[in-house]
Amino acid sequence: MDYGGNCTATATLHEQVQCSSDAIKTFSNTRTRQIWLGNALLFASPGVIGVLVGIGGYGQRYRHHPSIRFIFLGANTLFLPIVSSVVSSLSDSSNDYVNSPNNKCTGSTLAALCYSNIHPCTVITWAFLVQIASINTTSVVATDTRESPRIGPSLELLVKGIWILYLGASITGNRFFYGIFGVSHGKNHMSSVSTSICSKIMFAPFVLICAKLWLKCYAFKKARSSFALGRNPGLVFGYMQQLQQQERIPHGEPLIGEDAGPPPLLVMGEDRRQVVNHPCGYVFTNGSGDNNNGLVTLDKIWQSDKALLMVPKLKDLCLSYALFKLLRCRFARYKISDVDSVRMLAFFRSLLLMEGGHDRVFRVIADELCFVHDYYYSSSSISYAKCWVPILNTFISLLSIVYCIVAASFILALAVSAQHQKGHLTQIQCHFWCTQLLAASRRRSQNFGSLYVDLVAVFLLLALVLSTEVRDIASYICSNWTKVALTYHHVNCTSSQHPLGIQNWVVSRLLKCRSMTVNQWEETIGQCSVLALDHPIPSPTVRLINFFRLPDEMIKVKVPEAVKVCILDVLRSICNNSHGLHRLSNGASSLRRIQDGDRFIWACNGNGTADIILTWHIATCILEARHPYRHDLVKGSPFVSDQHKVAATHLSRYCAYLMTWFPEILPDEIEWSKSLYEVVKENATRVIAVRAATWLQLAPEAKYLELVQLLSEGSNHEVLQNGVRLGKQLVEEFTEAEEIAWAMVADFWAEMILYVASLKNLRGHSNTIARGGELITLLWALLFHAGIVVFDASV
Repeated sequence: MDYGGNCTATATLHEQVQCSSDAIKTFSNTRTRQIWLGNALLFASPGVIGVLVGIGGYGQRYRHHPSIRFIFLGANTLFLPIVSSVVSSLSDSSNDYVNSPNNKCTGSTLAALCYSNIHPCTVITWAFLVQIASINTTSVVATDTRESPRIGPSLELLVKGIWILYLGASITGNRFFYGIFGVSHGKNHMSSVSTSICSKIMFAPFVLICAKLWLKCYAFKKARSSFALGRNPGLVFGYMQQLQQQERIPHGEPLIGEDAGPPPLLVMGEDRRQVVNHPCGYVFTNGSGDNNNGLVTLDKIWQSDKALLMVPKLKDLCLSYALFKLLRCRFARYKISDVDSVRMLAFFRSLLLMEGGHDRVFRVIADELCFVHDYYYSSSSISYAKCWVPILNTFISLLSIVYCIVAASFILALAVSAQHQKGHLTQIQCHFWCTQLLAASRRRSQNFGSLYVDLVAVFLLLALVLSTEVRDIASYICSNWTKVALTYHHVNCTSSQHPLGIQNWVVSRLLKCRSMTVNQWEETIGQCSVLALDHPIPSPTVRLINFFRLPDEMIKVKVPEAVKVCILDVLRSICNNSHGLHRLSNGASSLRRIQDGDRFIWACNGNGTADIILTWHIATCILEARHPYRHDLVKGSPFVSDQHKVAATHLSRYCAYLMTWFPEILPDEIEWSKSLYEVVKENATRVIAVRAATWLQLAPEAKYLELVQLLSEGSNHEVLQNGVRLGKQLVEEFTEAEEIAWAMVADFWAEMILYVASLKNLRGHSNTIARGGELITLLWALLFHAGIVVFDASV
């Protein structure tokens, strides 16, 4: 036989069969389009997950915004289709390509085989990392049946994890399955090593997902049945009834004094006591259980002589936690005011309403609302159903951190190895050839995509997951829940013979640790005004707001000390009312408490709260125009020469802010309040804009006269006219006594804000707590604990 002739003939056939340029172009375009579509989805996911992680961990006040909720819903809905679409293009079988010509006799058929090791590994890892990030930002809430609906662990996340596991197994066939168990598959030893590493990197996150979901399910189940968490409101209500019955204090209003002892409010340990059903909820089997081991009440903490518990902030934190349990009763719609403890009211008023204690008051209530937010809008509370759950949760987070570091290291090592061996980093490498009848062309290679795209997307997700895990660990270590739990165990320790030096040192260090992820009230208030005297010419932002009918432009400022002092002074005067009527009005009572205040009562006789607020707001702006003061709104550092002026102007603008941003808080109908504010704002802006060019150069007295004239002649709106009338009355009747005018206006605004805060509006205050808290909600909780009720009477 002539083997040399056959080899020559074969070579000739290879040279004769060539792939057409159109076939090569079609093949290249198809693969390129497929690769870039997947890359676009890979790059989009870190952005979406970054938004969700950032909002879920560091900006939860924005999580309940409609636009953000739309992003959450869209991301959850589109996740599986996106993952399925990207992964389906990576299957070993789907990577094969055949392009047959129309005429098989004259045309050639292009066939291709494509493969990749690292690209499928990074894509499946990407999908699992998205799931881990979703689990870390998902809230699980165990509430009482009378509270808001429970939010259990989402089984949808487990289904998605199983689906991703199936997709990973289906696209890789046996080679990655063998790689999990370290079985060599193939002749190339280096390829088998990389396959084994990729397999473990790909599927290890599924174990973490299962562990996280199992722990959340277990914690949710325990918290739901716990009398310290899920069923706590019913027990607290029954306990307060028992406490009320056992009190032997004479009937009557308690006097405010420094000697009022702390009440035995529940702090922790309810699950260690035997509880039975009761018509009002749940009760302890033998009374209130004051002297029983395992149950820690506030008076035990307050009276403890241990060095650690002498720290005032730690006692105040336990007080906040006890008050949080009382506030949950109100969210559960128990009539907790009917079983108010006389001792509780006496203690609260004497301790928190003392002179000079305004900072302490606001800190205690702010921490209480932080507990409320954590319980209803995060998963942190359920972790304390068992003492070891936070420890196990921290351990799993540490494993996740280790995985992120190891996975990033190995993926980078594999990429460097591939670069060293092949000289390039590609996502998919294809070998293609053309056949015609019995002849075939020589094989040619073509690379598609850059592996740097995979590396950047996966490294971004690894960084996001690592940040969420670090945040979770920090939140457990620095959490107020942890501090209260450690205090409980410290108080409940019956052995005084064992030294507690190390425990004292640990708790003292934790007390000083303040987690940056805690969603606390930032001690800021919004400021809006219908009379933009500082900026009479509408800015482009204002024009855009007016065009789209958005809420009014506002700024956030730090709450001045004068505001806190003024509010608590008014509240203190109400609590010290000699007639025993601890009630609030819409500002009229504050006017009656001063000399000649009755002459201004007419301004409190409006059709609703909204028009009274706007009337006094316009009058306050006019008074400020006549007697201005310098004030840096951005830094929130006003001069303190006149505290009443600072309090009055800030509370006036804050009430205007509530009308445009939180009208649901006000007692009037939402649409009525919003429309009234918009009409008054539009009229005032139009009138002031007439003299905008020379407005800022006017002296205070000239500005006042000009403003009164413009508003009086330029608009017939009743609210504007009433505001001008009241403003003129304040200026003219207190010409030589500016301080008295500001004191009266400040007291009015303090009582007005307390009046609005005391109204029964659970849904409105729930919304503000979900978005980070507001001063109005803090005052609402303060009034609830002080036993102040609203007095909605005509004046």
